[in-house]
Amino acid sequence: MTSNSPDIKIKEPPVRAPSPVPVDDAVLPFEVASLDLRGRLTRLGPGLDDLLARHDYPPPVAKLLGEAIVLTTLLGSSLKFSGRFILQTQTDGPVSFLIVDFQAPDRLRAYARFDAGQIREGQDSGSLLGKGHLAMTIDQGPEMSRYQGLVALQGGSLEDAAHEYFLRSEQIPTRVRLAVGEEWRGGEGGARRRWRGGGMLLQFLPKSPERARQADLDPGDAPEGTVTHTVAEDDAWVEGQSLIATVEDVELIDPDLSGERLLYRLFHERGVRVFAPLPLRAQCSCSREAVSSMLKSFAPQDRAEMVKDGKVVVTCEFCSSVYQFTPHEAGVE
Repeated sequence: MTSNSPDIKIKEPPVRAPSPVPVDDAVLPFEVASLDLRGRLTRLGPGLDDLLARHDYPPPVAKLLGEAIVLTTLLGSSLKFSGRFILQTQTDGPVSFLIVDFQAPDRLRAYARFDAGQIREGQDSGSLLGKGHLAMTIDQGPEMSRYQGLVALQGGSLEDAAHEYFLRSEQIPTRVRLAVGEEWRGGEGGARRRWRGGGMLLQFLPKSPERARQADLDPGDAPEGTVTHTVAEDDAWVEGQSLIATVEDVELIDPDLSGERLLYRLFHERGVRVFAPLPLRAQCSCSREAVSSMLKSFAPQDRAEMVKDGKVVVTCEFCSSVYQFTPHEAGVE
């Protein structure tokens, strides 16, 4: 047996107490190396409230769109290039369409279309969405091919859809938690409601692929009585799933609980390493120049039909900004 030379210094990873300072509108990447787990924690405050306050959404619709925004930040923040991650649903439910556009590294915009007559207080995300599909698109720019994954929506939640996406498309053992709610906060002009959101994504990424094996997908048309394929889950992943299942909604959106402290609560016995937070901001990409270019792409007859009261008015669906043009500016002959 040999001992380490006293002149050789072994570098240990820095250890510190979790920061008690909450950081809103940011994604906090982390890893639990002893369990081969990696993940991201999202905390959204003013940015989420800004995105939702730009439209007069009923509370159930705002909450659903908020969940979609949280999910998009968890997935889009993993992009390692300058591109866009777009989450979009089209369904037969009261919320027939929603879209969240994440432009790396930090810009967010979102919009939902709904039938106000079908909205009821207390509706969950599954009943609001109904049946249809969820599309997740990665756009690397005009010179690169787009990647798109589709997931069927069958009346379940966005968490359910995310799990199905990773099972079928990525084949990475993954668990997602999403939470959105309103809080009362005092400020100038008195107390007001503000939207908050939080979410966590946890993935099992062992060095040995065999440890991450999952059961084959149900073929659906197998003869009755066919034994379905099963695979025993790795103990580390079983523990990881058990831990994330203990996270409560209030912990994910608590404005007084820092993300680092929440992660420490969950994983301190195994050791958790956090990385630099990735800031997020609510910012639309529309502009007068972009809208003008869009108008010029329409046929002359279509542009002429847009003239009302001697002007062309275009409202951005994402941020509700209004742009006005004279017929000449809009290219109307």
